[in-house]
Amino acid sequence: MSKIDWIQEEIDSLKSQGLYNNIRTIGSPQGAWLTVDGRHVLNFCSNNYLGLANHPALVAASKKAADDMGVGPGAVRSIAGTMSLHVELEKRLAQFKGVEAAITLQSGFTANLATIPALVGKEDAIFSDRLNHASIIDGCRLSGAKIIAYEHNDVKSLEAQIQEHAKNYRRSLIITDGVFSMDGDIAPLPDIYEVAKKYDILLMVDDAHGEGVLGKGGRGIVDHFGLHGKVDIEVGTMSKAFGVMGGIVAGKSVIIEWLRQRGRPFLFSSAMTVPDAAACLAAVDLLEDSTQLVDKLWDNAKYFQTEMKNLGFNTGASQTPITPVMLGEAPLVQQFSRELFDVGVFAMAIGYPTVPQGKARIRVMNTAAHSKDDLDKGLEAFKSVGKKLGVI
Repeated sequence: MSKIDWIQEEIDSLKSQGLYNNIRTIGSPQGAWLTVDGRHVLNFCSNNYLGLANHPALVAASKKAADDMGVGPGAVRSIAGTMSLHVELEKRLAQFKGVEAAITLQSGFTANLATIPALVGKEDAIFSDRLNHASIIDGCRLSGAKIIAYEHNDVKSLEAQIQEHAKNYRRSLIITDGVFSMDGDIAPLPDIYEVAKKYDILLMVDDAHGEGVLGKGGRGIVDHFGLHGKVDIEVGTMSKAFGVMGGIVAGKSVIIEWLRQRGRPFLFSSAMTVPDAAACLAAVDLLEDSTQLVDKLWDNAKYFQTEMKNLGFNTGASQTPITPVMLGEAPLVQQFSRELFDVGVFAMAIGYPTVPQGKARIRVMNTAAHSKDDLDKGLEAFKSVGKKLGVI
């Protein structure tokens, strides 16, 4: 037996269980409609909440920055890779979010990998929501701290775990996603803050799916709940609603200063590219100028979710534009996704390990780029496939 035969066996097993991920190829700019594997289809997959990924202002800013300053930074931020655009972007993001300071990284994933191990170590404890994103989980593991899970969005469970365990560790950190990407529900951040305050524990929220979505003009979950100055660390991404790429950590200036000294992805991996930084600045400009795109995103989401429920679909407990269409078993979800694609709708199946077994779903991502006609086409497709497969 070859030393890599086991890998093929595992791949074959994924296929037999309906868990193999067939990755499709996009041949067009992101938007309400895409060219996918050579077909023109309605896009219900992208995290491009505000339609900014191909916005003319972002494209123009990116091109100008490349002409003026080149493409890559050529070094890590701490040696020779900090460009004036990085500094400007961090100042603007801090102002936008109403915090003391901000730092940018290569992605939202690396933002978590930078932040968590810099704040806690082997003598410490992390109280983490059981459904937190993989990047939070990996950041927690890298830190070496004791990971203590509390039940999803359950503040009583969080407090019980703190009462039982916090006394055994040097320091503690509470971490929660702001918007949970698979279910679309929102963390009860005001209640979590009260617990953090009561026990004097650092509080961190990953607002990847709240940036550009929640709060006034997309300022995020902290703004949404009016918790400015109370949440110690906000982690986010500029790859979703901002339409570009890059991670952000925002909060108290002393924490951001510490990350410049000890955040490993900041110290050991090259910075955001120049065009990315410029495009992110253009996105901030748009969000500060008007709430129109955020308002349209929410109007579209409310319309689509209401109509899906009227058709008889189970859309879970979403409180955001994320719309999980709960179908249960992975083979059914994969078949549903294929049938949708056949009628011109690109909506991917999501199953284990991204979500628990038995909770597979089609996750529809509503955006400001969709017209009402687009949404109606999507609803008709879901209706026809749902009836064909006996779901509704």
